[in-house]
Amino acid sequence: MEAKNPWKTVSEQQIYSNPWIEVYHNEVITPGGSPGIYGKVHFKNVAVGVIPLDEANNTWIVGQYRYTLDKYSWEIPEGGCILGMDKLAAAQRELKEETGITAKKWQEILYLQTSNSVTDEEAYLYIAKELEFGSAEPEDTEQLEVRKLPFKALVELVHEGKVTDAMSVAAILKVDWMMTRNLL
Repeated sequence: MEAKNPWKTVSEQQIYSNPWIEVYHNEVITPGGSPGIYGKVHFKNVAVGVIPLDEANNTWIVGQYRYTLDKYSWEIPEGGCILGMDKLAAAQRELKEETGITAKKWQEILYLQTSNSVTDEEAYLYIAKELEFGSAEPEDTEQLEVRKLPFKALVELVHEGKVTDAMSVAAILKVDWMMTRNLL
């Protein structure tokens, strides 16, 4: 289902950069042939997220205040992986860092583009099983609350609009779909 790119880039200017993102202002010719502009956020990392599941199908989520939204958010454990590095190793690091959990069994369940109208960020989502528990080691930028709950209760939180993070919603609904089809 590949299609020819109908956009033409006339110019591209980086207008901001930090260790995580670059922001570009592009002058373009639109698919309709008229001049236009396009802003793009380039991520220097890929996103990774994990749904840990124990033998009773309990899971763990993390709550934190999201500066960008000025709101508190409940999410699966997630973070970044430097481009070109091992995504699974990054997911394992994030799970341990945020919850103290390590796992013997891992399965990649989903690839997604987080917001492809304005950013090139990609995400890789995993299930972790055969869990072992230790101490969390959050980064200085994280003030996390960790909550254990039955996976089905987490699915309900998505349907009630209480879990809204895109990566979390996608991963939770994918795992729920897999469970209903006995794929886990």
